[in-house]
Amino acid sequence: MLGFFKTILYTPLFNVLILLASVVPGHDLGLAIILLTVIIRIIFFPLSIKAQRSQRAMNALAPKLAEIKAKFKNDQAAQGAATMQLYKDHGVNPVAGCIPLLIQLPVLIALYQVFIAGLNPESLGGLYPFIPDPGNIKTLFLGSIDVTGKNHYLALLAGVLQFVQAKQSIQYIQSAGPANPQMKAMNAQMLYFLPVFIVIIGWNLSAGLVLYWVTTTVCSMFEQWYLRKTMK
Repeated sequence: MLGFFKTILYTPLFNVLILLASVVPGHDLGLAIILLTVIIRIIFFPLSIKAQRSQRAMNALAPKLAEIKAKFKNDQAAQGAATMQLYKDHGVNPVAGCIPLLIQLPVLIALYQVFIAGLNPESLGGLYPFIPDPGNIKTLFLGSIDVTGKNHYLALLAGVLQFVQAKQSIQYIQSAGPANPQMKAMNAQMLYFLPVFIVIIGWNLSAGLVLYWVTTTVCSMFEQWYLRKTMK
């Protein structure tokens, strides 16, 4: 299973990273990380948009779901049937928001492994024959940030951007209607706990991994802008 994962996901992504680093200005590994992350996010853009729209649709149905739960509180079978009928009437698939995320998860894990591997001799042994020699690749992002070392300023930036992105996401989801108490609690955790968690984790990770997270968050912010622009 691990061999299959490496062949299908890890090795191709690693080779693309090295290829990008060999063609970007200055052979900057940091720029290559940003480009690879953007390419992956573009590929998954339709799935991500679908997941977020599904979340918003589910939030819009929250009051009716609460009514069904209260009406059939002593009859689980009737409650389940009424809930599924509600989803059907409004064209909502309750698992639609989860499936795209599950599809993306293996790719995200592979990307994480790629950025951890870096340019060590073992990882370079997996390069395809047509990939240029990475000997001239620079690990200094924009000539100042070593992507193989820690950078606390980048970790703080990741936390700030995560807070802004979470706030945008919550505003979009709640634009369909007020959230129930459980959802409000989850939103509060996402808004305040997650940015702090990102800073703590990023404080001890390589700058390359944090740069990946920063780029991912910026891409998510663009998606939120697109969703608001096309909101019905």
